[in-house]
Amino acid sequence: MKSVQWQGSLRQIQQARLFQNVAVSNLQKLLRDFCAYELESGEVLLSPFNRNEHLFLLLDGQLKVYLGSLDGQPVSTLQAGDCAGEISFIDNDHPSAYVVATSPSTVLRLHRDTLIKLFEHSPELMQNLLELLCTRVRQGNRIILDSEQNANVDTLTGAFNRRWLEHVFERESTRCAFNGQPLCMLMLDVDNFKAYNDAHGHLAGDYALCLVAHTLRNQLRPKDSLARYGGEEFVILLPEIGVDEARNIGQRLRQSLERIETFYSPVGVLPGVTVSIGLSQMRVKDTLQSLLARADEALYQAKQQGRNCLCG
Repeated sequence: MKSVQWQGSLRQIQQARLFQNVAVSNLQKLLRDFCAYELESGEVLLSPFNRNEHLFLLLDGQLKVYLGSLDGQPVSTLQAGDCAGEISFIDNDHPSAYVVATSPSTVLRLHRDTLIKLFEHSPELMQNLLELLCTRVRQGNRIILDSEQNANVDTLTGAFNRRWLEHVFERESTRCAFNGQPLCMLMLDVDNFKAYNDAHGHLAGDYALCLVAHTLRNQLRPKDSLARYGGEEFVILLPEIGVDEARNIGQRLRQSLERIETFYSPVGVLPGVTVSIGLSQMRVKDTLQSLLARADEALYQAKQQGRNCLCG
């Protein structure tokens, strides 16, 4: 997020839904506190992993909102004049969703303390904010009712689950075979996970799994598929990737986790984890089960070689 110069425009602020019918004298107090930032396309503005203390007003461009995982479909699109971060802005906690720029965008950032002070003098501002929150709640309720989408996502990590893996393998294996393109699979297992749970507690183990999923997801292409296969195991499908490149990707993912010595969680600072990885490449007439079996065999070899390494 790059800081840029912005000439405060009262008219621009008045057009935003949050500031409609708010007295000009109150809006003028805000102009000097706004900071403008530019976002590149694909840049994450808000993440459930990072605490947020600001409200963002989109001046131009487009933002999309994702619940649980960036691998899924966006649940809403924000246009110029819309706000982001209002829930975490109010409770001073982690955002409940990812907000990502889908085109070069400009946002105004306002710290929560500034706006909270203004609530005392502007009931119109408070009403507008409540209406925005009601919209978000209703939108969330509709998403909960979408049971098909929920059935494909692991609720803990936000990664896809086995059911989705079966679906996406059929699609990607058929497409790659038709186009004469390779397809590789990485199977990852968190090293010594039982000992980690015993030492730090199962809740800490859950946060460690979330860390793994978040770290992996941030380094994959949109066409790659990350799934939690079960327990502390994850599977990644890499379409149009040959074995040598897949090995490089696997090593990069492994090293990125190896470098995280500690991380912050709601239960305090926790030690990082490492992963062992098995690699397999799709062959003619391969099924998901046969590809998984070879990846699992390679994963077993990685564990036998001392863990925190890749085989296959």
